[in-house]
Amino acid sequence: VQLQAFGGGLVQAGGSLRLSCAASGRTFRSYFMGWFRQAPGKEREFVAAISWSGGRDYADSVKGRFTISSDNSKNTVYLQMNSLKPEDTALYYCAYLRIYRGSGYYTEADADYWGQGTLVTVSS
Repeated sequence: VQLQAFGGGLVQAGGSLRLSCAASGRTFRSYFMGWFRQAPGKEREFVAAISWSGGRDYADSVKGRFTISSDNSKNTVYLQMNSLKPEDTALYYCAYLRIYRGSGYYTEADADYWGQGTLVTVSS
């Protein structure tokens, strides 16, 4: 199982970025996928999740600004981030999830495979 996240970078506050996560080693359509992030000095936190049937969950802090989507033909999940704020600065990780909750409350224990992080830096 491999997850490769990319698309991070430096952006000004108010700007946008799109992260991508390419998955391999599993039947992509049968699983749930998610994004987490870890800011310097903080614990890793949930950002967004998507179910194979198209359901989406978001953390309250990103709701209305971030959109998670997937392209099953490419085995790829995306995170479109708009109206970025300095507090969105973090290392962003994609992950396979064991469960789709239908809420904005996930923990690291809900993930069983992690990709490497991609750094997002938002300047004020």
